[in-house]
Amino acid sequence: MAAITIIGGHGKVALRLAMLLAEAGEEVTSWVRNPDHVGDVEATGARALVADVESLDADEMTELLNGQDAVVWSAGAGGGDPERTYAVDRDAATRSMTAAERAGARRYVMVSYFYDRPDHGVASDDSFFPYADAKAAADEHLRDTGLAWTILGPSRLTDEPGTGMIEVGGIGVGKASVSRDDVAAVIAQVLASPGTIGRIIDFNNGPTRISEAIGA
Repeated sequence: MAAITIIGGHGKVALRLAMLLAEAGEEVTSWVRNPDHVGDVEATGARALVADVESLDADEMTELLNGQDAVVWSAGAGGGDPERTYAVDRDAATRSMTAAERAGARRYVMVSYFYDRPDHGVASDDSFFPYADAKAAADEHLRDTGLAWTILGPSRLTDEPGTGMIEVGGIGVGKASVSRDDVAAVIAQVLASPGTIGRIIDFNNGPTRISEAIGA
């Protein structure tokens, strides 16, 4: 049994992931900003912890991550306010990486998005730029840490039922869409697959079973 912390625990993907991990017998702790969301998290079988990543410093995060084996970053500011986007998607994310290293939670899975790395290619006058810029900075920072990292890049998210089937990005594979059910399943598979350490995995729904696609 592994102790796994999900940061951004009330997100649609995070709630699905918590349920999968709890059903598999893992010890899951999900961080949520809003106390009103505790019940939703606990219904998945995870332990809810009220923790606002935007205001926590690295030392406070370290204390909360002590005893954990793995961290999944699934938090986000949700767009709209560029300043808050940078504060959460870049700054809080990088603090959580520092905290994970200090706490000995060496396994770290970043939920990012499907883009052409390292240059996200979004124009500075595009409303999407702050998010793209913040995520690219966080991804780059993670690659430079000593953590056992994996960066996941799901394409456009849908609420369609999961298929258990994906395609991994690469030559000839463009951005399409993927269900949140399948994103959660991919994260769970990655956590169970040491061979994914040090990999960036962009993916859509596709023709290959998740276990096979992730192991390829």
